[in-house]
Amino acid sequence: MTTQIWSTVDFDAKGVQTGDLCLPHSVHRSAYGVIPIPVAVVNGAPGPTLLLTGGTHGDEYEGPIAIRRLLCGLDPASLKGRVIALPMLNAPAFRAGLRTSPEDGGNLNRAYPGDPQGGPTSAIAHYMSSVLLPMADYFHDIHAGGSSLQYQPFVSIRRSGDVALDQAALSAARAFGAERILIWDYSPDPRLSTSESNRQKVVSLGGEFGGGGSVSRPGVALVEAGLRRVMAHWGMIEDAPAAPGRPARELQIKTRDYYVYATRSGVFEPAVDLGTEIAQGDLAGQVWSTEDLADRPSEQFFRHDGTVLCLRHPGLVQRGDCLAHLATEVPQ
Repeated sequence: MTTQIWSTVDFDAKGVQTGDLCLPHSVHRSAYGVIPIPVAVVNGAPGPTLLLTGGTHGDEYEGPIAIRRLLCGLDPASLKGRVIALPMLNAPAFRAGLRTSPEDGGNLNRAYPGDPQGGPTSAIAHYMSSVLLPMADYFHDIHAGGSSLQYQPFVSIRRSGDVALDQAALSAARAFGAERILIWDYSPDPRLSTSESNRQKVVSLGGEFGGGGSVSRPGVALVEAGLRRVMAHWGMIEDAPAAPGRPARELQIKTRDYYVYATRSGVFEPAVDLGTEIAQGDLAGQVWSTEDLADRPSEQFFRHDGTVLCLRHPGLVQRGDCLAHLATEVPQ
């Protein structure tokens, strides 16, 4: 089925363009309205196409800012190839500061490959799947922990099972220059952007570069420098920041046992910090009742050895919320 979205930019035109993707959206306020999704295209000499997205979740800000900063310094005269950038891909969620879209409640990173006849979230995913990803040689969807999580920063790949594709992604992740590379081996949900890029054989990166619904200055700096380093790695630009002196620590997530989920509702008091090395059975924290002062706190435990890579940000939790997750070293 054909997308409903149209673009005000010409993806093949040389130079720099900015405009919008326009998603038809008829509501009480505007019978023939559109949802505008800002897009920029920088087209230089012949070369590969890099698709950059931020704001897949609307409460994650490091990617959108870093992409904007990259665009400010990108000269088509010195660019080999094309950059298509959507810093605020999930525009309704981004404008509302929410993880999910206020238009339909959809989570864009659980919507691929999408449906052009579905709600706004599904229609955006379908445009990505049917129009933008087929143009791309490389793809980076930049994330952070948003309002509910805090992360140790990392660049990531999602293993596809295609050895050549996975090796190309890992080489790019190493060129990015983060302290940590995370390899997602445990990936039960096929509706992710990087799952779709894997299906289309597009070399892709992800990553988490902050959290708490704020803007991490080190996270923004890491993403901006990392993007320039991978663009140099792919032969698109010549000048890039120097890589760190030591190789990244390579980590993986292999099973659901790496996650801790709240077994009751209340206020979560963590017992660990980001980066803590823990053993299976160690205390992750405890959840205090918000109702009964006679209740003892409910202890929450890790079910695997590893490094604490992620922690819940808000104190208030509901049963089933993710409290923490781990990662382990990739065997050498």
